[in-house]
Amino acid sequence: MAASVTIEIAKESHHFSAAHFTVFSPTERENLHGHNFQVEATFDGAVGDGGLCFDYNVPKSKLAELCDALDEVLLLPGKSPHLAILEEGETTVVEFAGERLSLPHRDVKTLPLRNVTVEELARWFLEELRRDERIAALPVSAMTLRVSSGPGQWARATWTAPE
Repeated sequence: MAASVTIEIAKESHHFSAAHFTVFSPTERENLHGHNFQVEATFDGAVGDGGLCFDYNVPKSKLAELCDALDEVLLLPGKSPHLAILEEGETTVVEFAGERLSLPHRDVKTLPLRNVTVEELARWFLEELRRDERIAALPVSAMTLRVSSGPGQWARATWTAPE
């Protein structure tokens, strides 16, 4: 039986700075603010005959690509039942409880989330990694993604291979 290991990937390049606001109800939300988010991943698998589980460069480059796409923008939850996100000419308009926020398209990234929270971001990162054919093909039995919005505050999402 091959030895099982956990590979942890926590690179300095796996971070992004983004603005957001959490929506609490149809009429209540946080003020717009930002975080320096950090992303980490772990992979469980067997050590192969060559003394390695898989090529770490594959998930490292995908995580860096995803973080770069979220850097220095306002993150919006495209699946929120409480927001209307509209495109008007060169701007993205967000409507919430009678408020209206208008920004250039380049400053906004809408994600398929219900809310922009570390919980939803952890799930999103995990789903994006699983969608990548190169990563889906890795010989791993489990994959966990952690997202932090600051020191001591993390959310974790885990995928386990079917047996």
